[in-house]
Amino acid sequence: MTSTAPPVSFSHVGVTVPDLSAAIEWYGRVLGMYLLKGPIEVVEDDSSRGRAVASIYGTDFQRFRFAHLCGPDGVGLELFHFDNPPTTPRENNFEYWRTGMHHFGVTARDVHATAERIASEGGRIRSAPLVIDPGKGYAVIYCEDPWGTVIEVCSHPYAQMWA
Repeated sequence: MTSTAPPVSFSHVGVTVPDLSAAIEWYGRVLGMYLLKGPIEVVEDDSSRGRAVASIYGTDFQRFRFAHLCGPDGVGLELFHFDNPPTTPRENNFEYWRTGMHHFGVTARDVHATAERIASEGGRIRSAPLVIDPGKGYAVIYCEDPWGTVIEVCSHPYAQMWA
């Protein structure tokens, strides 16, 4: 399939967490992400930032904090903690049949060690390793961070695994 659209690069994914400081620390310690900027506080008010953010989230968010993290490939992870409505966990954090994002993926040299590190640091392993191509050693393991966000740990870069 040939596209006539100009190419784009993946930039970042946004994740809501109940404890922004703990999540910044966890993603740094466990997955090697580093803090680019933040935490930044946004208040629902009549400031230019308050009005701009209200155009995205609507009114009644009152206040939230967010931070920008980055991985070694330059792809970002934007973490959010909202005051209103209070951040609450999903009853089912893996509703893969519903539209929208249900996981994000990272590449790690050793998927088994990364999955074990996630689990030992308060997350969990969701699945047994799935071998995509035994001859090439392509494998994935589904995990979760401590707050229920699903993370697919991939053994090789996405384009290499699926081309």
